Amino acid sequence: MAENENLNQMVEGVTEDVTDKKCPNCGATVTWDPATLAMTCDFCGYHKELPKPEEGSNASTEIDFNSAKLRSSKDWGAQKKTIVCKNCGGSAVYDMTETAGVCPFCGSTSVMPVDDEEDVMAPGGVVPFEISREKAAELFKTWLKKKLFAPSKAKQSCEAKEFNGIYLPYWTFDSETTSSYTAEYGKDYKDKDGNTKTRWYTTRGIYDEFIDDEVVYASTKTKDENIKSVSSFDFKKLRDYNPQFIAGFAAERYSLGLDDGWKAAQVSIQNKLKQHVGERVKSRTHADRVRNVRLSTSYDKITFKYLLAPIWISNFSFNGKVYNFVVNGQTGRIAGKSPVSALRVAIAIIIAIVVLCILGYVFGQ
Repeated sequence: MAENENLNQMVEGVTEDVTDKKCPNCGATVTWDPATLAMTCDFCGYHKELPKPEEGSNASTEIDFNSAKLRSSKDWGAQKKTIVCKNCGGSAVYDMTETAGVCPFCGSTSVMPVDDEEDVMAPGGVVPFEISREKAAELFKTWLKKKLFAPSKAKQSCEAKEFNGIYLPYWTFDSETTSSYTAEYGKDYKDKDGNTKTRWYTTRGIYDEFIDDEVVYASTKTKDENIKSVSSFDFKKLRDYNPQFIAGFAAERYSLGLDDGWKAAQVSIQNKLKQHVGERVKSRTHADRVRNVRLSTSYDKITFKYLLAPIWISNFSFNGKVYNFVVNGQTGRIAGKSPVSALRVAIAIIIAIVVLCILGYVFGQ
């Protein structure tokens, strides 16, 4: 008890008591249930739906980037504690009353509470879990069965260990962009010998585009590439942040700050703009190909949102080896590694060689 009393909440400031997190019937803890999209008591069956988002909801409100340091919220709506994993370095936020003895990222028990005096803002919106723990387990079995090179024994016997539900941090950015560009476009022609060649021309111009919700994963602690590969969410279902949504789940705080997040967003925005400019040049000049697109871009009216989005993290064992995988808590998309049967790979290689030999013989006639 003394240790818990010494735990500092994640951010300083006034927090409100979330009284309806306790079941009014039996007093047990009420948690968010992705299956019913409501607050539910597992002991007595109490069920409470949260208000649906209304038109003009704050979840769609963008925060001005330049004034963010003056306007950023630091109130998570309930007292929080932060734990750090000594094994993988992951950092997660929990309700002060919850037990957090296991890292939600790697499953290690080498976790410790930390004092947190950083100036960290609270999320402005949440994409709630829609995939339940049971549904995630079903999706895992289906996913493993579809793995072509996975051993049959693994497909039949492997069971996922306990799923850890966690909300991951994301920045989204909006901006008006104006780019001056230069590019080369090519038009193909046939020479006298019938060979295809290309004549290249240079063009330049101005390109305007509004960037809406450029997404940046706001974590530098989590190195699991599986998470990044499933981090695609429908932000149209975004809800205003409410501590009830993350009841019963961990929430990773952002470790990629706002300024660094915007730098990362600009890299992906530039790639997107280059692609769009190339498509525009190709269409307007009726070219066959475009190359060397160069941009100089100005950004205006930059706004951002800090959001949480759901992921299930789990693993399974086969022949003494542990395989990690993740499930998108909204869409159900899965990514991870699975066992590989050397025999199945060898058979596939033999089949490929035989097919190539047959094709070579047929087309060589």
